[in-house]
Amino acid sequence: MATDQHCRELLGTLSEYVDGTLQKALCAELEKHLAGCDNCRIVVNTLRKTVELYRESGETEDIPDEIRHRLYLRLNLEDFLKDS
Repeated sequence: MATDQHCRELLGTLSEYVDGTLQKALCAELEKHLAGCDNCRIVVNTLRKTVELYRESGETEDIPDEIRHRLYLRLNLEDFLKDS
């Protein structure tokens, strides 16, 4: 059974994995982990579906400033708030 710390470490590479840009060795390690971890597999599947739905929508609507601010804070991207 995987530890929460191991899950967090692997999920840090999730975007690259879903985008298909993750290094082969890390990709293999992540896939091995996913084979035995239902929680991480759910996260990967949810991210894939979210990206798919976003791409299908084709909308380019701007995010309201208040929502953008909250999102950036939640994702620890405060540095980007200075530029927006």
